[in-house]
Amino acid sequence: MKVLYFHQHFVTPRGTGGIRSYAMARRLVAAGHSVTMVCGSFAGGHTGLDTAFQRGMRRGVVEGIDVIELDLAYSNSDGFIKRTATFLKFALRSISFALTEPYDVIFATTTPLTAGLPGIFARWLRSKPFVFEVRDLWPELPRAMGVIRNPAILWAMGVLEWTSYRSAHRVIGLSPGIVEGIAHRRVPEERIAMVPNGCDLSIFDSSAEPWRPLGVQPSDLMAVFAGTHGMANGLDAVLDAAVELKRRGRADIKIVLIGQGKLKPALEARARQEQLDNVVFHAAVNKGKLAGLMASTDVGLQVLANVPAFYFGTSPNKFFDYIAAGLPVLNNYPGWLAEMIATEDCGFAVPPDDASAFADALERAADDRDTLKAMGQRARALAERDFDRAKLADLWLQTLESVAPAGSGA
Repeated sequence: MKVLYFHQHFVTPRGTGGIRSYAMARRLVAAGHSVTMVCGSFAGGHTGLDTAFQRGMRRGVVEGIDVIELDLAYSNSDGFIKRTATFLKFALRSISFALTEPYDVIFATTTPLTAGLPGIFARWLRSKPFVFEVRDLWPELPRAMGVIRNPAILWAMGVLEWTSYRSAHRVIGLSPGIVEGIAHRRVPEERIAMVPNGCDLSIFDSSAEPWRPLGVQPSDLMAVFAGTHGMANGLDAVLDAAVELKRRGRADIKIVLIGQGKLKPALEARARQEQLDNVVFHAAVNKGKLAGLMASTDVGLQVLANVPAFYFGTSPNKFFDYIAAGLPVLNNYPGWLAEMIATEDCGFAVPPDDASAFADALERAADDRDTLKAMGQRARALAERDFDRAKLADLWLQTLESVAPAGSGA
């Protein structure tokens, strides 16, 4: 089976960001299939290619994956218009590959929602089997956040969402809320599969070299947020908790924010202005370096803005990295992850926008390290039992194989 795979933000473990597509592509290769990955470039990303771009693209084989990287740089710090233009350029270039490359199955994953365009064209113009993966519900999330208010744009996004779902032979959702949202658009249940983000157990194992950023002592409780510093992440809630901890005199609790994003400069400026010396900012790191940081971390912070659409409609990479590393997780919004944390007793679920409750949880963690360790052990057990990336990749692969033409197997 030959798979043409579209993911604008594809990255290998040598870069920063989620590696779901890398892991899934590697699973295809291991199963004897071939895969061509079409992607763009982004700040901190690493596709595995380092040759010069020729006519706006470069192509090469990375660990058995045929990678086509388009010279379309993307950054979370870009403005709305620039990001939209990059998304559209990638989609238009992708359509040309969908209409010319040899393949048996076409697969596209969001975000952005425009990722579905090559699949739509492939389905209706080449009669190719199309599998569409939904990582976030669009336009529901940007509408709920108030990021996009123009009714014409929201209408167009709704049409694209509906058309992508209707064109796809199978639709994969990454969380219960995403699956429910897909079904709400009247996609038949038999065409929907849930394959959540997974845990890279082999990366987050005991072999990682532990390290801590400057400013964090070995005896400090270190709570880490590792991810994008953008509007959706609501990291002012973390700084609010830091203010409360400082007021209580808990200098032994340090919060580390590692990553990049549009709001990082503003967050750093606020921390300086309010003299929050209990907050440490650090640049994004690759998976190997992140594993070492996680090996020295006490609590993983799963933080999002208080937007109800997030409660069940997201499947954050960072949560699965935390539990893979055997970390208790502090979650600050309701939903399926908060319910899982409570059920599995592998961390703390606190109400949104409640700095006192956030600080209370960190104090409990710092004051009872034995209980904290037991929570971490349960987190790792959860990762191994329900979210092993290797097992989920097999489920994902079965979904693709189910739509492949007869005679196109490995």
